[in-house]
Amino acid sequence: MLLLIPGPVQTRPEVRAAMAVDIAPWDRDFFPEYIAIREKLRDVAGGVAGQHACLPLQGAGHFITEAAIRSFIPPQGQPGAGRLLIPMNGAYAERMARLAREAGRAVVTLPCPDTRGVTPAEIALALAADPAISHVGVVYSETGSGIVNDVPAIGAVVREHGRRMIVDAVSAFGALPFDLKAQPEVDAVVFTSNKCIEGLPGLGFAICPVERVEQAAGQAGSWSFDLADVYATAQRAGWGSFRFTPPVQALHAFGIALDIFLAEGGQPARLARYRENCRILYEGGRALGLKPYLDWKQQGPIIALFHQPEHPGFGLQRFVDALKRRGVLISNFHNTVEPTFRIGCIGHVGPDEIRFALGAMRGALDELGVRRRDAA
Repeated sequence: MLLLIPGPVQTRPEVRAAMAVDIAPWDRDFFPEYIAIREKLRDVAGGVAGQHACLPLQGAGHFITEAAIRSFIPPQGQPGAGRLLIPMNGAYAERMARLAREAGRAVVTLPCPDTRGVTPAEIALALAADPAISHVGVVYSETGSGIVNDVPAIGAVVREHGRRMIVDAVSAFGALPFDLKAQPEVDAVVFTSNKCIEGLPGLGFAICPVERVEQAAGQAGSWSFDLADVYATAQRAGWGSFRFTPPVQALHAFGIALDIFLAEGGQPARLARYRENCRILYEGGRALGLKPYLDWKQQGPIIALFHQPEHPGFGLQRFVDALKRRGVLISNFHNTVEPTFRIGCIGHVGPDEIRFALGAMRGALDELGVRRRDAA
C-alpha cells in the first residue's frame, strides 16, 4: 500500500525493521545512540553546541507544541505573562490557539485566509497595535491546506519588534529551511519523528536556546509538558537519559531514518524531492480535470489539495476506498471550509510513486463516474 498522507508517512524497510528489537531505554549502551540523535537534530536546526538544546517529548505534535507554549509563555496572572499572536490561516493554527487557551495563556488571533501565507507586514501591524503580545506562534507548513508561512521573513519582523517566536515546524522540519543561528528570536522550533525525516510516530522534539530554557524553569504548570524539566533532567542524569519511559523502538528507528536523511543530502535534497513530487501531483491532478485548492505560487511542497468534484457519484470516502483498492491510501477527511481532498507529497516516495498514484486517481474517478468535464 502506498501511503500518501502528510504523516505518518511511507517509510523505508530498514526504518520499519529497526522497530523489531527489544531495548531498555535506561541501558547505558543505548545512551550514545540517543545523545547522537539529539546532537544531529540540533545541527539540522542550525543550532550550536552549548547554546541550543534538543528536548524530546513522548507523543504527538500537539504535545510538543503545548509544551513549548507552556514553557515559554507564563500563564495569565503570573509575572512576565504576555499574549500569543497566532496568524489563523489553517486548522493547525486553530489547534495551537486552543492548546494555548486551555493552558491558560492569552491568545490574539490574526485572521488570514487559508489560501496564502501571512505576510510580514500583517504581523508587523499586529505587533505594533498590541504591546502586550510577547510571542508569535506560527505554523511553518499548514497541512490543512498546503500553504507555507515564511518563517524567516516573519521572524525578522518579530526580532525587529523585540518579541519572541514559537515555530510549529511539525510538517516542515527537515524539508523547509530553518536556521536557529539566523533566528535568535525563536524560543522553540518543534517537530515530530514521523514527517519529513521519515521516521515512525511517537516522539516530538523542541530545539531551543539554552538561555531561554533556563529562564523558563517553573512556569509550565505541568510536569509532563515542561521543557525546562526535560533540560534539567539531561543536566542532572546525562543527555542519554529520558525523563519517563519513551517509545524507545520508535526512537531507535528514528535514528536510522535520520542517518538516511543526512546521507541523502539533508534538508536541500529532501526539499528537492518533495517539490518534484508536488509538481507532478499538481500538474497531473489538473490533467485529470481536478481543480487545485491553491494557486501554484502559494503551493507548499508537503501536501496538495484538490476541490472535490461536484458530481453526484463522488463522495470522499467512496473515492478513498476506490483508491485503496488500487493500492493508494489518502486522508478521508479535510480541514478546509470548501470540500477538498488532500494527498501528501512526503515520505519515502518519489516521482514514480506519484505517477502511480495519479493512475490510481484516474481509475477511481472513472469508477465513480466522474469524467474530466465533471471534475473541473
